[in-house]
Amino acid sequence: MLFSLAKLAVQTDSTRVVSIFIRGMDDKPPIEGVTEGHHAISHHGQNPQKIEQLKSIERIKMAAFREMLASLRDTPEGGGTLLDNTQVLIGSNLGDASGHGTTNLPILLAGGGWRHGGHIAGDVKNNTPLAKLYVSMLQRFGVQTGAFGSGQGTLTELS
Repeated sequence: MLFSLAKLAVQTDSTRVVSIFIRGMDDKPPIEGVTEGHHAISHHGQNPQKIEQLKSIERIKMAAFREMLASLRDTPEGGGTLLDNTQVLIGSNLGDASGHGTTNLPILLAGGGWRHGGHIAGDVKNNTPLAKLYVSMLQRFGVQTGAFGSGQGTLTELS
């Protein structure tokens, strides 16, 4: 429902910025086979049963995200689609939730006229700041900036 509301807000030009935070991380989701909350399961300690439950939760969340992207793609706007004119970013603040690792974050950028279909790996030794992605996104929509937080410059791999 949140994704449908976000699409409607963008489609009607009520806003061009939407942030969705999915609450309920400590609640047990109503998914068959899942016995604990998402947060508890994310601290799986390599327990195979917890990892399978985590996969179930994340598959459902990503399926809902995929449906939202398809809906944006299937909505005409201007000479293209709503997805062509909208940058959609999903990710996590943890690369390894089990150990609270904050490097190698799983981030997915869709839409916005970018060339997609690839994987960009940051520089692990020099810790490519995620904020460089934000600089790239800001510039894509006309904001004249070369920095955002710790990000100086853009991710050249996106062009």
